[in-house]
Amino acid sequence: MSTGKVVLGVVAGAATGALLGILFAPARGSVTRRSICRKGEREVDALKDKFSDFVDSITDRFAKVKEDVSDLIDDVELKVEEVEKDQKASKK
Repeated sequence: MSTGKVVLGVVAGAATGALLGILFAPARGSVTRRSICRKGEREVDALKDKFSDFVDSITDRFAKVKEDVSDLIDDVELKVEEVEKDQKASKK
């Protein structure tokens, strides 16, 4: 069994256990629903934060690659100019 499947199973089991614990708790239904709603909102906020961090990371990496490619193009252009100068000098 792969590690990913094991982790997914553990997470699913923990979530199911937490949900069942809330549903069978000795609180009124309105309190239980509010509790579930708050927990869902916290999870959504956490997911939004993680996604935002992911997007920022990808944006930074893209900017770095773009800068590296630009530097590479500049270097190639300089080398081409040097070769052209050398060719013109050797023709004289």
